[in-house]
Amino acid sequence: MIVPMKKVSLLVLGDKKKQTLKALRELGVLHVEITEGSGERLLSLKQRLENLESALFTVGKPKVSEPKQATPAEALKLAEDIAALAEDKKDCLAKRIALIAELDRVKRWGEIDPSAIDELFEKGVEIALYEMPRKEYAALDGRIQTVRVDASRSSVLFLCAMRGTEGESEALEAIKQYRFVPPRRSTKQMREDVTALDARVAAIDESLAAYAVYADSFKQAVKALEQEIEFEIYETGMEKQSLSDGLSLAYFTGYVEEENLESLRVAARDNAWGLAFEDPCEEDNVPTKLKNNKFVSLIYPLTDFLGKVPGYFEYDISGWFLSFILIFFGIIFGDGGYGLLISAVAAIPILKALLAKKPIAPAFLLIGLFGLSTVLWGTLTCTWFGLSADLLPVWLQKLSIPVISNVYADKLWQPFWVSGDVGLTTAQNLQIFCFTLALIQLSVAHVMGAIRNRRSLKILGDIGSILQLVGIYYLVLSLVVNAQVFSFGLVLGGIPVGTVAIVLIGVGFVLSFVFSNFEGSVGKSILDSLKNIVSVLLGVVNVFSDIVSYIRLWAVGLAGAAISATVNELAGPLLGNFMFMILAIVLLVFGHGLNMILNVLSVIVHGIRLNTLEFSSHLDMSWSGHKFKPFKQQIDYKGESL
Repeated sequence: MIVPMKKVSLLVLGDKKKQTLKALRELGVLHVEITEGSGERLLSLKQRLENLESALFTVGKPKVSEPKQATPAEALKLAEDIAALAEDKKDCLAKRIALIAELDRVKRWGEIDPSAIDELFEKGVEIALYEMPRKEYAALDGRIQTVRVDASRSSVLFLCAMRGTEGESEALEAIKQYRFVPPRRSTKQMREDVTALDARVAAIDESLAAYAVYADSFKQAVKALEQEIEFEIYETGMEKQSLSDGLSLAYFTGYVEEENLESLRVAARDNAWGLAFEDPCEEDNVPTKLKNNKFVSLIYPLTDFLGKVPGYFEYDISGWFLSFILIFFGIIFGDGGYGLLISAVAAIPILKALLAKKPIAPAFLLIGLFGLSTVLWGTLTCTWFGLSADLLPVWLQKLSIPVISNVYADKLWQPFWVSGDVGLTTAQNLQIFCFTLALIQLSVAHVMGAIRNRRSLKILGDIGSILQLVGIYYLVLSLVVNAQVFSFGLVLGGIPVGTVAIVLIGVGFVLSFVFSNFEGSVGKSILDSLKNIVSVLLGVVNVFSDIVSYIRLWAVGLAGAAISATVNELAGPLLGNFMFMILAIVLLVFGHGLNMILNVLSVIVHGIRLNTLEFSSHLDMSWSGHKFKPFKQQIDYKGESL
């Protein structure tokens, strides 16, 4: 469930802000609605946090068995030292890149020493270096005397000793764009500099590696600094109101769980704070805190990974989310063998935690449930590592449910109300199962809406949506699965099923049209529907597409099964030859491993989508919430100055 909250406003004297925040942090029950602060200290703290995070990134994961401890203040100083070393390394690498580029630029000239060129100039011999296209060199003015140094297919390198003869300067002016600028230092000196820089970088890397023993201390310092930044944001972000006699008031709003309101009231009384509280309204940015039993809470690692939090005024669908995602996961993976592998992977950390008498991480329990769900579906459909059903043990075949089992994939299942050669294939039975899941899940959404609107005529709109779902469900079975089995002329027990489906769609549409926007006036509700008549009409189409959308479960599962079978077919012939057995094993591991990875992506893209889009849209959920984060002491750094 979503924990009920109270919106509170707190009023204190301006000079009591810090004292008040310390008391609130110690109390640890109030979610403070201040998101921005100001001041030089805040900027300084953020810069120090960047240094710490940069230090953590630089030293990487520690590879030592005995890490060293440092206080947050000491860690900050170490982070500054690391930043200086990192900057030094950056400069060295930049210089090295420049030198390598310069050496590459002059390598065709061989060994060059600019000091030798300067000595010749002092003795009256002026030398210039040129790099010119080969064709133009061949047509070079005869007044220019050259010494060719190197030549390639496209260009020629040459020296020109200037003699001061008549017309020489004009001829050289014409080729000035080809003049080569010699390096400032000799190539020998540059290579020595590169070697020295390499040694300096290696020494810096060694020094940085020595700081890895403080990685855990850096992490603790990050937490301490984040806590200090949070405090500074709250202190500097409070609204202030100046009074006479130099006094001022500071105030802010926040949210507290209803069950903790009394403890906040006691603290306000003891500290002489002004406190007002009220029920939040839909315009308020109320944080969300979910509270469920241990089983339902297993879905939290997944929703946290997705960053999905329901809004305070939305629904907590954690239980439904967990239930349906387990079913979807099993269908998409679809292979009992894969389920055994997933269960084994989850079992290892679970057993380690049990043996060490430590709490089991919910994520591993959730993965274990996913594995068991896949094993169950693989058992029901007789699907194991993509093997043909007739190759599996008879007892496994008997455990499957015939109408959806691969054992009877070629059989035509004939419902009791049809005769002749008309029937349903195993694939069509699986499609019906997926569409039935759609009907159940989407109906749950509207039942939840009906419960919420039970004291309003708006409940009739939810009932209308359920009627539409049932009618369109039969329409989907007829149009998508089998029009002969699910014909609109079908009569069961004297009931014209097809006609009833059409009536349900029509009645449901009318009820939804009239009451879905009901807010105390039927006329206004109808008028609102008329204003959005296009959206209302498209809503019926959307219901059809939402139900059909669940066929993706069958389609993705079928694709995964096809990949498994293909991998087996490729590796099968190789297993009969001892020389190729290793290759066959590699192919099986790689193929099935890749298939499992693709299935994980399919669960994220398709399985989660059905919960967060189709199901949620029928609940009018936008997942617009943010987590309840009470202001409290996360780490005690003994009052060190940060």
